[in-house]
Amino acid sequence: MRYFFTSLGILIMDQWTKWLVLHHMNLYESIPVIQGFFFITSHRNRGAAFGILQNKQWLFIIITFIVIGFVLYYLWQLKHERPLMSFSFSLILGGAIGNLIDRLRSGEVVDFLHFQFGPYQFPIFNVADSAIVVGVIVLVILTLISPTVEPNESLSEARDS
Repeated sequence: MRYFFTSLGILIMDQWTKWLVLHHMNLYESIPVIQGFFFITSHRNRGAAFGILQNKQWLFIIITFIVIGFVLYYLWQLKHERPLMSFSFSLILGGAIGNLIDRLRSGEVVDFLHFQFGPYQFPIFNVADSAIVVGVIVLVILTLISPTVEPNESLSEARDS
């Protein structure tokens, strides 16, 4: 159940920050937070990560529903066995639902976190994107190292299995 609260927290934070951008900024307006490095920039994305596949909303909606189903299934299966993996799935779930709400509501995703590294402009993203990326990175690491003991599992429990 705690993993669903994590997803809900991500979803609330994502939708709240997008609401703030929609209601307090003009499209393409940019507010410097750290001059020359970090900006809050009101942007819309009708594509996927990094703006690829523009205007393929139905494809993204279908894929997102499939991902949500997959994540819910694995969260239910892993709920007590793999806490860190369940946490990574909860981040992915919250982020996927956050961006899905945008796509269903307006056909585009609200992005606003904008980083610049010298002349390089990193693609603008949002809280949901961040949660998905962190969740996937943790999931990949856990899958690659395939630990027999997770950080909150005791060694005696691991020996007993």
